[in-house]
Amino acid sequence: MTPEPAALVAAARGGDRSALARLLSLVERGGSQAQEVGRLCHPLGGSAYTVGITGAPGSGKSTLTSGLVSSLRRRGGGRLAVLAVDPSSPFSGGAILGDRVRMSDHVLDRDVFIRSMATRGHLGGLALATPQAVRVLDAVGVAWVVVETVGVGQVEVEIVAAADTTVVVVNPGWGDAVQANKAGLMEIADLFVINKADRPGAAETRRDLEQMLDLSGLADWRPAILETVATEGTGVEEIAEAIDRHRTWLTESGRLVVKREERLRVELALIVTERLRRRADAMLGEAGRDRLDAAVVGRDIDPWSAADQVLAGIDA
Repeated sequence: MTPEPAALVAAARGGDRSALARLLSLVERGGSQAQEVGRLCHPLGGSAYTVGITGAPGSGKSTLTSGLVSSLRRRGGGRLAVLAVDPSSPFSGGAILGDRVRMSDHVLDRDVFIRSMATRGHLGGLALATPQAVRVLDAVGVAWVVVETVGVGQVEVEIVAAADTTVVVVNPGWGDAVQANKAGLMEIADLFVINKADRPGAAETRRDLEQMLDLSGLADWRPAILETVATEGTGVEEIAEAIDRHRTWLTESGRLVVKREERLRVELALIVTERLRRRADAMLGEAGRDRLDAAVVGRDIDPWSAADQVLAGIDA
């Protein structure tokens, strides 16, 4: 049987990697034990620095992440964890292992913890499971948490937007700065990386990104645009330096505190919203929900009045 969350937290804080893995499994599964883990870990956190890495599939994020891990480890600064987030895997309920394979250089480093994760029923899905996992890592003394997502959809954008520094990876010829803007990446990016920059089109991609940044009206922080060839290790050290510069700016400007406070407010709102939705579903039942949906679709009642009925039932 799995030990109680309190025992797992104590063991993980003492350096037990197996206990840490079990805690993250509890977080993925959700339920009362996941909530207990969050309750125990919340007062213990607040020190870890999170870096989100996102970009289109095949852009080289995992290779880049592996290189960044090496760079951050050379710089010192404590333990490091990588969360490779996969919103898919509907059959196994688990996460793909390709990310771990590409980060095999770090398997012997006891101060690097790598975890692929996917939601397995967690309240609110990955948008809430991921910050909960980060909270666990923070509570057990991890200094750096790198969160890598497999794509650039809404879920992925929500996840990396919760990081202290967000790195958006693009490729030459991708050149789709307009698509990046549509996906919301222009708004969340603190740093752009043009990976595989030895290929034709790197200059055009940089120009497109620069033009989009010019039009964005950014005032306080303008994301740097770096070029890398991750498979050769070229430019990876510069990414670590750019992250340090952004961290320094956030800290000195007071934005880091504000950003983290806002992140907790958003998480609280998401939890409350999800709990209300589940209470409403439980109260209505499948038949009641179908009747209410049919009434709205048939224009017998407007959506706002229908929502009022549901909320009144919850309050009763």
